[in-house]
Amino acid sequence: MTIDQNSYLAAGADTVDAIVTIEAGADFAAAAPPPQRLEIIIIDCSGSMGAGDRFQGARRAAFAAIETITDGTLFTVIAGTAEAQVVYPRRGPLLPADDTTRGAARLELDRLRPYGGTAMGTWVGLARQIAQQHPGTLAHAILLSDGKNEHESPEQLAAEIGRSQGLLSVDCRGVGDSYIVEELRSIAFALNGTLDVLRQPAELAAEFAAMMQASMNKAVSDLTLRVWTPAGAVVRFVKQVAPDLTDLSRTEAGGQIGEYLLGPWGGTDDRDYHVQVRVDPAPVGREKLAARISVVSGTEVLGQGLVKAMWTADTELSTRINHRVAHYTGQAELAQTIQDGLAARQQGDLSTATAKLQRAVVLAAESGNDNTAKLLRGVVEVDDHTGTVRLRRTIDTFDEKALDARSTKTARVRKAQEG
Repeated sequence: MTIDQNSYLAAGADTVDAIVTIEAGADFAAAAPPPQRLEIIIIDCSGSMGAGDRFQGARRAAFAAIETITDGTLFTVIAGTAEAQVVYPRRGPLLPADDTTRGAARLELDRLRPYGGTAMGTWVGLARQIAQQHPGTLAHAILLSDGKNEHESPEQLAAEIGRSQGLLSVDCRGVGDSYIVEELRSIAFALNGTLDVLRQPAELAAEFAAMMQASMNKAVSDLTLRVWTPAGAVVRFVKQVAPDLTDLSRTEAGGQIGEYLLGPWGGTDDRDYHVQVRVDPAPVGREKLAARISVVSGTEVLGQGLVKAMWTADTELSTRINHRVAHYTGQAELAQTIQDGLAARQQGDLSTATAKLQRAVVLAAESGNDNTAKLLRGVVEVDDHTGTVRLRRTIDTFDEKALDARSTKTARVRKAQEG
């Protein structure tokens, strides 16, 4: 773990920012005992999945995921409609993956037909109950949907998500263009998973295999970021800023300690977090400890570092903005600006939408986020000579959904890039 910051503050200033980088490393993964794994594949079986070859693509994707599961891994398949039903195994305990159980699961998937509605909170709730029946496992789910969460209230979905935190991770994928990105995002990010959308059902199989392989590479069920602050200091926020941007929920651990679940980790995982702390200002020349940050697995502290504050009258020192803090602050503004612009367009406020998305084009260019810049051009036309932006008259619905879903994917900046 490394901490990157400019600890110098001007007289009277009270805000300290730091970027915390956590790199698991191959040695970390190798040292961890092999976990017992639990894989849950949740397939949207609502009536809308019958359109085109969407359901066939979902079945092929589930097959691909099951083929990728390592032998010995417990696994199950859930069919999601307005209800949730375990379709493999139909009865009895979960069984470890091998040639026989994979074949049996394929037979059950072949019997599925699309019907009914969509209640994703119910799907998550059943996955959580299964995870609770297998304590100590590294529980992971893949959730696929093509539609809106129409058969339960937003409050019901939020409640199921809240009950599931810390019990399993969930990767969410949308297919087509009829889902609501924020619904999928609320599940994936609260449950330490990933989010993406795919235009064609034919893309699902490779995506499911990749997600399952990434899960098989996880070595530790959950890491925790532990933040202790001295009296007079308050954590304003902790958010992941790379590879995706998402706020982290705080759990009070007593003794001025807050804990933030980081989800499962593998040997190649490498993530950045932005920690902001408010401190009581001190006289010029005084140094204070703003926070002590630890990375914890169970009861073992894997890494630790300090965030400091030093007040100075030297304006050259106090106004020197840490490059990584500035970069990720810009990435957060970029994501929010895109989401605000798309929301304004949906509400018919085209002038606000245009202004927001023009700002997003500028931020994407300044930060070197080329992927987001390309996605923006699917929604707006950019005059490269004047920088003027205008909304496209006709916008492909999937392009708009993809921009929304991927707005939180950040461009990485390393400490070595400091100027």
